[in-house]
Amino acid sequence: MSITEAKKVLAIEAEGLRAVHDQLGPEFDEAVELILACPSRLVVTGIGKSGIVGQKIAATLNSTGTPAFFLHPVEAMHGDLGLVASTDVVLALSYSGETAELNQLLHSVQQRHVPIIALCGRANSTLGQLARVFLNAAVPREACPLGLAPTASTTAMLALGDALAVVLLERKQFRAEDFRRNHPGGSLGTRLKVAIREVMLTGKAVPRVTVDTGLAGAVAEMNEKNLGAVFVVGEQGELAGIVTDGDLRRNLSTAKSFDALSLRQVMTVNPLTIYSDLLAADALSQMQQHEITVLAVVDRDKRFQGMVHLHDLLGKGEFRFLV
Repeated sequence: MSITEAKKVLAIEAEGLRAVHDQLGPEFDEAVELILACPSRLVVTGIGKSGIVGQKIAATLNSTGTPAFFLHPVEAMHGDLGLVASTDVVLALSYSGETAELNQLLHSVQQRHVPIIALCGRANSTLGQLARVFLNAAVPREACPLGLAPTASTTAMLALGDALAVVLLERKQFRAEDFRRNHPGGSLGTRLKVAIREVMLTGKAVPRVTVDTGLAGAVAEMNEKNLGAVFVVGEQGELAGIVTDGDLRRNLSTAKSFDALSLRQVMTVNPLTIYSDLLAADALSQMQQHEITVLAVVDRDKRFQGMVHLHDLLGKGEFRFLV
């Protein structure tokens, strides 16, 4: 019985997220541009459950490259309003849009000509009318059977906050090493400081063939190692190329037959590489930038040393980034 009820709650929460997804429009771009143009900080505010969600959103923004802080509406009206500068932007959370303490604060903020982004469920509410940009967080219903405890609505606001943080991260080209600088004391920060040579695959674990290997032999090596690629190495140990699953698919889709293809035809010459003495963070950043899952590791003389796989960096292997 409890599992049935739990699944019902999760279904209602998912229903709410779908609603927010479907109603998202150009106002989201306006909010992003407003925050990007802000020369100082994003002030996140809300009270009650919305305030708790706001604290999490502020923390996520800070760690992903958007300076932010949480301001409690009551404390703000007793002196902390001095933290808000005229160059700031305010992100205000209230599902009803009629939270008295919050709206009292926002009237004062508006007098300072600070733009307000509302994360709210009602456009015609006081908060909705005060805001320069209204982000619609309306959900069909709450998961609480009494319709009283914020459940689906707070999930929706949290998800919209995450969407803002991630889009801002991408627009700012925030990289893994930037994240590391913001987490110098955490487990993620520590692990990102590890040198690539300590986490890369080497020796027989690496799918590797010579330039004289036939394409069938290269595919057999790729299948045996099951890492989605095989590296082609020259006579002096230099990296000559790489063949990935994608390379095979693209070439086979246009070739008359498999036997008509050679290894040299299919492989990508001069693939992306990274030095073994750089950091794991550098490898992760390069993979993210180029949307690849494997990366060749070479020494300073460009000799092939091994490889790094995205799964090993993000959790499949023993080396893991813990957020």
